Amino acid sequence: MTARNKNIHFKKTGAWGVVTLDNKNALNALTIDMVKALCAQLVSWSADKSVRAILLKGAGERAFCAGADIRWLHDTAKENPAYASEFFREEYRLNSLIYHYSKPIVSLIDGIVMGGGVGLSVHGDFRVAGDETLFAMPETAIGLFPDVGGGHFMPRLHDGLGLYYALTGARANAADCMAAGIATHYTPADKFAELESTLLNTRLGDHAHADVETVLDIYAGDPGHAPVNDIRLQIARLFQGHESLSELMQGLENDGSDFAAETLETLSRMSPMSMLLTFEQMRRGALLDFDENMKMEFRIARRVMEGHDFFEGVRAQIIDKDRTPKWSPASLADVGDADIAAYFEALEGEELRLP
Repeated sequence: MTARNKNIHFKKTGAWGVVTLDNKNALNALTIDMVKALCAQLVSWSADKSVRAILLKGAGERAFCAGADIRWLHDTAKENPAYASEFFREEYRLNSLIYHYSKPIVSLIDGIVMGGGVGLSVHGDFRVAGDETLFAMPETAIGLFPDVGGGHFMPRLHDGLGLYYALTGARANAADCMAAGIATHYTPADKFAELESTLLNTRLGDHAHADVETVLDIYAGDPGHAPVNDIRLQIARLFQGHESLSELMQGLENDGSDFAAETLETLSRMSPMSMLLTFEQMRRGALLDFDENMKMEFRIARRVMEGHDFFEGVRAQIIDKDRTPKWSPASLADVGDADIAAYFEALEGEELRLP
């Protein structure tokens, strides 16, 4: 049984439902049609007793999924921000479906996994990193925020790593992903194809989760040294325990270390509004269950589509590629607490509804 969509393919193989993201010209970036198709297929497979597990993978060698179709969002939101926000509504419904899914989901995250690709994978049961894995949540650089459930999983990473990755957009290789808890397994490149074949040919019984984990453990390797561990103590010291972003920034300025100076230089390029929204998202998300967090993120996203910095960030990074965004407000000091709080208020008649 095979179903096809232009950029996403579904196939039932043995006891597995196999999903292949196939938008290779855009690093398997998600379109709204891909999101809707995947959501519908997962709902169908959830009711199919012959499907006992789900495998998610990306076509090609470069990416699992690089995120959403940002250019489409930019162009659409300029004309109709409410319609553009429907992408987030559909995507967040998919994130929630994956989080609550009753059958094990394995994501093969070799290659680029960013933004929306993180949302597809990190909320499932297993994430298998490979030699080309490159994780990032780089949204503060384009006037967005690390959504797709970032407000839930990132504050729950240890040692302040979630807030560090959320604010800086820092990249993580396979070893870093394992060290941070973003990936559950690492498999070397020369075993990746064999792992997939073995998974799809494994008979899954009533304890499919354990059956899958057994195979993943057999193929698990050592990704080697994690660079993030070299700065982990500094991240823990500088990115934890702050009541405000200004307090965190002051701590970086007072620290005097090379790491703090480099981090400040990175943050100086990010949208001030995005950084403040991200800090508050992480602070609130740490106390929310998954679905309440997704509702919160939809409120932020809906309002970001009517702001300034998203359009300016996409212009500078993706369209003109001059890498010189003109943020507005231009500095953290120009944004008041009430400005940030307004992004989190309920949306009259537009709230995200989840099952």
